[in-house]
Amino acid sequence: MPVALLAILLPLLHGTVAAGVAPAARDKDAAGQGAIGIRLAEIPASRVDDPRAHRFIVDHVNPGTTITRRFEVVSSSKRPVRAELYPGAASIGKGSFTFAPAGVSNELSSWITLDRAELDLEPHGQATVKATIAVPESASRGERYAVIWAQVSSPGPGPEGNVALVNRVGIRTYLDVGPGGEPPSDFRIGEIVPQRTADGQPKIVAAITNTGRRALDLDGQVSLSEGPSSLSAGPFRIDSGTTLAPGDQGQVVAVLGQDLPGGPWKFRLTLHSGQVERSATGTLTFPARPGVLGVPASLDSPLGLGLAFAALIAVAAVVILLLVRRVRARRRRSGDREALVSGE
Repeated sequence: MPVALLAILLPLLHGTVAAGVAPAARDKDAAGQGAIGIRLAEIPASRVDDPRAHRFIVDHVNPGTTITRRFEVVSSSKRPVRAELYPGAASIGKGSFTFAPAGVSNELSSWITLDRAELDLEPHGQATVKATIAVPESASRGERYAVIWAQVSSPGPGPEGNVALVNRVGIRTYLDVGPGGEPPSDFRIGEIVPQRTADGQPKIVAAITNTGRRALDLDGQVSLSEGPSSLSAGPFRIDSGTTLAPGDQGQVVAVLGQDLPGGPWKFRLTLHSGQVERSATGTLTFPARPGVLGVPASLDSPLGLGLAFAALIAVAAVVILLLVRRVRARRRRSGDREALVSGE
């Protein structure tokens, strides 16, 4: 299978997680000397234009299909590191991609095998691992989720006491199974509400509905224009992390600059998931007080423009029909006069 090699380090799940307590030494390995990371080393040629496929394993296959992906585990530690490798269960709910605790499996993770269970990495070293996903012939239609993990554990108590530290990084896996081509991905932008945070920063919260048949990882930006004194601002990035399963509803949030006046503003919100992009435009005004919801934005309606265009087409069709009938009537009257003249 043709592949495209990647040379970017994935930001997914890069940090230290302490069992039972809050992160104690973020971006440090269990020895406190560095970090481990994980990145895809290949993607299918058919998905080279899909930004999600550069970060995650995203695919659609028929039952009975076997696919492989290579990935790299890298270390920034000054000491040798031993990493454990394993697939684990995941799910999507409440707008988030949720990881199951270590040792918990699901259907997709049970289909994944790795050619190594452990890696011994030299200081600042890296190694390549191959993942094989074998889908049974009996697999039912639908999308499934899992994570391929690389994990480093401290040999003893961590700096916060008698709790061992674990640095766990992973690559998300989104696999859709079913006969035929890949199901479509799509979403709809709904109500957009301007707000202010408790400390007074303006923010925008937009309701999103996944109207397609694949999961979405939403990202994007919002820009403001035609504000007080003709001000413009942005673009401001959408807070990443919103993931929606097919049919789910959720929200995306953008926190804007601290010193922005209330408005009114013209805005343009652009969101994308992979190669799917949708936009919304309109007018909004931020509330004056901190911690308060504003009036929902007034949206420019593509539907209204479409209906107006359709109405113009309908009027034009009626006019043309009347003209045709008038021409035919004139021709009939002219023919009748000619017949009378011939009869004389």
